[in-house]
Amino acid sequence: MKKLFITSTILASLSLPLFAGSAFTDSEDAIEYRKASFQLIRHNMMDLGDMIRGNVPYDAARVQKRANALAAVTTLPWEAFTVPGADKASGDAKADIWANLQDFNSRADKFQQDALQLQTAAKGTDQAAVKAAFAAFAKNCKACHDKYKAD
Repeated sequence: MKKLFITSTILASLSLPLFAGSAFTDSEDAIEYRKASFQLIRHNMMDLGDMIRGNVPYDAARVQKRANALAAVTTLPWEAFTVPGADKASGDAKADIWANLQDFNSRADKFQQDALQLQTAAKGTDQAAVKAAFAAFAKNCKACHDKYKAD
């Protein structure tokens, strides 16, 4: 009995990576995840943008909080583009993404690096540095939308 339990436990442990390979049940699930990830990015970005443009008072602690969040959430949506069928499922992603996946992934990497630079700038007290880092982040975001997001 003990031998059976140990063997079962080992086999179950070895098969976990097979089940953990994707958090998505299907391509539609991946798209919902992707959309939710981009909503998190949008929320944090818009709040930062409002402070940088002077629409709301600049709050250094809030800037840091948003920059920290962006550094984390900009890592999320990309795996949802690699789920089988994600290129054919509903959503607002253009087919050009999958036709130019290397360029798209390169832009995603740059976007994540921009978020890290924004996070670093937000740790300081120089609002001009935060504004410059945010501008680079936003510019990359827009460029990708212009090329890969359907209207």
